[in-house]
Amino acid sequence: MRRRRLVAQLFPSYLMIAALALLAVTWYVGRAWRASFLAQTATDLKVRADLVIPQFQGLLSPLQAGEVDRVCKELGRLSATRLTVILSSGRVVGDSDNEPAKMDNHGDRPEVRQALKGKIGVSTRHSYTEETPMMYVAAPLMEQDRVAAVVRASLPVAFIGRTLNGIYFKIALGGMGAALLAALLSLAMAHRLSRPLEEMKRVAQRFAQGDLRVKVPVPLSDEPASLAEALNYMAEQLDQRIRTITRQRQEQDAVLASMVEGVMAVDHQERIITLNQAGARLLGVDPDAARQRPIAEVVRHPDLQNFVDLALASPRQVEGEIIFRDAAPDRLLQIRGTPLRDAQGNAFGALIVLNDVTRLRRLEQARRDFVANVSHELKTPITSIKGFVETLLDGAIQEPDNAVNFLNIIARHADRLNAIIDDLLSLSRIEQDSDRGKIALAAGHIKEVLRKAVQACRERAAAKDIAIDLDCPEELATEINAPLLEQAVVNLIDNAVKYSPAGRPVRVEARVETGEVLILVKDQGSGIAPEHLSRLFERFYRVDPGRSRKVGGTGLGLAIVKHIAQAHGGYVTLQSAPGKGSTFFIHLPQV
Repeated sequence: MRRRRLVAQLFPSYLMIAALALLAVTWYVGRAWRASFLAQTATDLKVRADLVIPQFQGLLSPLQAGEVDRVCKELGRLSATRLTVILSSGRVVGDSDNEPAKMDNHGDRPEVRQALKGKIGVSTRHSYTEETPMMYVAAPLMEQDRVAAVVRASLPVAFIGRTLNGIYFKIALGGMGAALLAALLSLAMAHRLSRPLEEMKRVAQRFAQGDLRVKVPVPLSDEPASLAEALNYMAEQLDQRIRTITRQRQEQDAVLASMVEGVMAVDHQERIITLNQAGARLLGVDPDAARQRPIAEVVRHPDLQNFVDLALASPRQVEGEIIFRDAAPDRLLQIRGTPLRDAQGNAFGALIVLNDVTRLRRLEQARRDFVANVSHELKTPITSIKGFVETLLDGAIQEPDNAVNFLNIIARHADRLNAIIDDLLSLSRIEQDSDRGKIALAAGHIKEVLRKAVQACRERAAAKDIAIDLDCPEELATEINAPLLEQAVVNLIDNAVKYSPAGRPVRVEARVETGEVLILVKDQGSGIAPEHLSRLFERFYRVDPGRSRKVGGTGLGLAIVKHIAQAHGGYVTLQSAPGKGSTFFIHLPQV
């Protein structure tokens, strides 16, 4: 239903009330005026009849009909009144307007019957003689205590109507003026009543827009004033509560945004209520688009959906782990679910906390692998040394040729132990100095470092007929620690020479690319399978353990390269495929 303004509702009501009151007053006054005027006219006709009665006395006994008629006509003319003299038998013997002989017997007229009883008779009816409505007043003419005749005075009612119409016209003019005044007063009253409400509406709209500082003007009327004060108090309370809720929400958002754990709240219909940035990043969704949507639509992962169902059904905290295989490598998420309860303690959803433990599990696996690998790397030469020493002690030392061979093997394994220990100490020193900020960096030319590294490896490369090609601009420079960077490049070139077939060149190159100084070492060896690429820079990790030990590697060279790059604020990457060789990259910041 269409709504209407308060003025449009009040003004017609006020106007209708005023119009009805004016109509009632006009009707009542009109009737009163008519009754009063008719009564006054009847009194006037009675007076006229009483005044002419003495003129007819003496003309009835004996009856002088002609004289009676003459007197009627003369007096009627003088008084502008129709006068009629009627005998007790009803016979008309005199009339001021008509010939008595032609008139009917008037004994049955109401006013005449009343006058014949000795009373004043009054009647208003249509006159067949005059053919117009008339008012009649009949008075008895008494002789010797009896009614000898009736003298009747009459006037046309049209005359009375014309007089009353003039009065009605004046009343109507006054009523119209009163109605106009009432309309103006009604409109002013309606506006006066609606104006405070309009002001309250305007201020309430500003309340709805969030502007709770504005105040509603308090009118003088008691009821609107109470409403205005109530609105102002409500706005003040709402402002305080909204500020409190906003502050708490901001604190909550700040806490959720700063958390590395993903936080997701769902209701009993499994619709997402809240999802922080960390949770959206872990699930790979848009947090704004995910809100109020079922989790099955947002994240299509059966294990996660099953866990949410379990968390919603369980009255206590539940835990679990799920694996996301949507990216390489796989991500392992540790999840906890806790029921969400309202102030009355009723559960209305669940809070899901997601924690990416992929790196932690990898570190744990790397630690276990490191312990196993280092144990294996150390145990192999120690076992060999111990075995050959025992062999010598058992008498082989008396055999000069075997003794020298055994001692050479013992020396070679001791050198291997020494190389492993040196690399471990070097790696540990690089890590400690990097963590403490003790690795000094200074502006230096990259080509000089690369030239020294190539020179250090040239002899071993020449033994396999491998050429080392160097391509680096003379002016290329950045902040480096020259000895450490040389050690990293030497390790890469040494690996390239070790695992390249004889006669295949190794390329060493440096250039600026996408705001970085890029150092690459490229070989044409057998390449590395994809499953090994992510772990190749771990300590003691070997693609082919037997082949690596044969060529004399300690398993720590690439780990040292990675930490040297990190100490320079950079990182290392690798491109390789089986049968297509390998390219190692050292990425350094460009200064």
